[in-house]
Amino acid sequence: MTQDAFETVTVGLSDRVRIVTLNRPDKRNAISERVLDDLEHAFDTLPEAAQAVVIAGAGDHFCAGLDLSEHRGRSAEQALHHSRHWHAAFDKIASCGVPVVCALQGAVIGGGLELAAAAHVRVADSTAFYQLPEGRRGIFVGGGASVRVGRILCADRLVEMMLTGRRYDAADGLRLGLSHYLVDPGEALTHAVEIAGSIAGNAPLSNYMILNAIPRIAGMSPDEGLFTESLATALTQSSPDAQAGLTAFLAKTDPDFRSGD
Repeated sequence: MTQDAFETVTVGLSDRVRIVTLNRPDKRNAISERVLDDLEHAFDTLPEAAQAVVIAGAGDHFCAGLDLSEHRGRSAEQALHHSRHWHAAFDKIASCGVPVVCALQGAVIGGGLELAAAAHVRVADSTAFYQLPEGRRGIFVGGGASVRVGRILCADRLVEMMLTGRRYDAADGLRLGLSHYLVDPGEALTHAVEIAGSIAGNAPLSNYMILNAIPRIAGMSPDEGLFTESLATALTQSSPDAQAGLTAFLAKTDPDFRSGD
C-alpha cells in the first residue's frame, strides 16, 4: 500500500477487527469523492485476518454528511453518477462479507447517517445527534437513506425527518433504532471494538448467513423466506463449526471455530 492510498481514511487491525476511521476532523469528516474512494479501497483490501470491521470518525463528530463544497455546479447526469458512487461505496460496506460496527459521536447527519445505516451494528455515545436536512437545503438524499434509513425508521418517519430537518438526540436515536447501543461520551469506539471483537468470535459461516440471508428474506414472500431460512439452516448446521459449537456447549467451554482461518 502506498503512503497516500488512504488520504482521508486511516486503517488498522486490532486482533481480528479492522478499524476504519474517517480522518477529516477539521471538516467534521464530511464525505468527499476522495473519502468514498478511500472507503471503497479500505473495504476492497480487507485482510483475511479481519473477521469484523469498525467504522469510526476522528475528532468530535462521526460524519456531517456530504461535502457541500463539491456539490455546486453538478449537472443532472453528474449528480446521478455521484449518487450511484455513494451507493456503490456503501453497498460494498454492507456486503463486505463480515459484520460492520459503527462508532457514532457528535454529528451523524445526512450522508453520515447513510454511512452508519450501511453498517450492521451501531454504537452511539450520548453526544450523537441525527439529522436529514436535505429538504431544508433544496436537495434530496442520494446515499441510500430512502432505502436503508427508511427500513430502520419506516417511510413515514423518514419523510418527517427530511421535511423538517428535525434534530434527534442520542436518546431519540436509540429509541428509533438509529443506534443499537448508547454509551457515555467518548466511549463509543471502545464499546464498538469490544462488540466487534465478540462478533468476530462467532462462527464465520453463521455471521455470513446472518448478514446475507436476513436482508434478502425481509424482501421475500413468507413462503420464499421460510424456504431460504431452511437452506441457511442446513448449510450452517452441517458445517464443522456447528459441531464445534455443540461440542463446546456440552463441555461448557468456549468454541474454537476454524472455518474463518
